[in-house]
Amino acid sequence: MPEIDAQLGGEWMFDPSHTRIGFSARHAMVTKVRGAFNEIDGRMHVDADDLSRSTVTVRLRTASVDTRNAERDAHLRGADFFDAERYPEIVFTSTAVDEVEDNTYMVAGDLTIRDVTKHVVIPLEAVGVQRDPSGALRAGFEGTRRVNRRDWGLEWQVALDTGGVLVSEKITLEFEISAVKIEDYGS
Repeated sequence: MPEIDAQLGGEWMFDPSHTRIGFSARHAMVTKVRGAFNEIDGRMHVDADDLSRSTVTVRLRTASVDTRNAERDAHLRGADFFDAERYPEIVFTSTAVDEVEDNTYMVAGDLTIRDVTKHVVIPLEAVGVQRDPSGALRAGFEGTRRVNRRDWGLEWQVALDTGGVLVSEKITLEFEISAVKIEDYGS
């Protein structure tokens, strides 16, 4: 079993101002549209001695979806997609964390969107661990995972006159995470 960096052991919180959890989808079969959630609460417990006892929990506020287009964002917040009024959060809760190569992890867990829960495995690469100028220990992680949005009941669609559809069923989830270690400075 590969050894993980001992600095990673402990409790971590995502820094929402330096973290992007988003998605990309094909639009009209010709281009990609990207979006992200501006309100993120992520926490990790990393057991450096036994990675299988590590946990990750992420909560995204669906009303915070941002694609840089107000009309599209309103549509995504509505009943056709996230239905933010009825389902205010997207939640991921890990069930297993495994290091598959040096600095490469598979985080398996349950992803709940609109009260539909599906098991997903998210590959994440540990980009690095550094102290920032304020003295906080930061760790960076990046990864992507392709999923079918219909698995979570996100069915809305428009057929195009020339064939194809307006919004792809396959969505790429995108993770750029900056986590800050919760440290006891008094020790």
